[in-house]
Amino acid sequence: MPLSQDQLQRAWIEYKVYKDPRARVDLINHYSYLVKITSGRLVTNTPNGLDRDDLISAGAIGLIKSVDQYDPSRDVKFETYAIALIRGAILEMLRDEDWVPRSVREKLKALERAQQKLETAFGRPASVRELADFLGISDGEVDELLVRAGRTNVYSLDDVVGGTSDGEEHIHFIEMIVDEDANPSGEAEGKDLRRILASGVDVLPERERLVVALYYFEGLTFKEIGKVLGVSESRVYQLHTQAMGRLRSHMREHGAAQVA
Repeated sequence: MPLSQDQLQRAWIEYKVYKDPRARVDLINHYSYLVKITSGRLVTNTPNGLDRDDLISAGAIGLIKSVDQYDPSRDVKFETYAIALIRGAILEMLRDEDWVPRSVREKLKALERAQQKLETAFGRPASVRELADFLGISDGEVDELLVRAGRTNVYSLDDVVGGTSDGEEHIHFIEMIVDEDANPSGEAEGKDLRRILASGVDVLPERERLVVALYYFEGLTFKEIGKVLGVSESRVYQLHTQAMGRLRSHMREHGAAQVA
């Protein structure tokens, strides 16, 4: 049974202040609905070799981590924080399972090379029509590839932030916003990394900045963002990919050593 607002507030106090394990269980149970909602919105068709329970299990790990690490004093809603970690845990599992067929992965690599080559030549991101002409395929096929690319690389804002120095732990972007000590290299470095990343987001073109805000902070899917912007889902994936490329470049230029 879900907790009332008073019970929920008390549970956070009991767990975070007094370390009561029963309060921790109550919080996890109360927010368990976020796992089903997030997994259902994120993966509509379960990849071969996996079932819905696999996604739920991975998402549950993200939920537990979010309850353990969340700081209620920060100006970020728990739901926003939890959805980001649940989504990240599910996508990390899918990536580890390498669920994208080799033939599709080769097409995605060709698409990425085409995007890089055309952007260098034009001084701007290529349109779907230009990508289609370059690759010798239809606009529709490019749209499908852009959607597929987004689904396989949607974790990339966390990839921009990077992992620990030994590569064993992945730092999630949303964790840095909520927890100043989330960066294991030290508080000062963590603050500097957050500052560089925030400045990079600030200088993104308006639509790319909006995609980042709606996806990472509001928890919208790319399809939902497309409806907000009045564009196709594939166009949102393209805007997201462009934003991630700009952020990687920005962080490298400003000396963020962790960027891959």
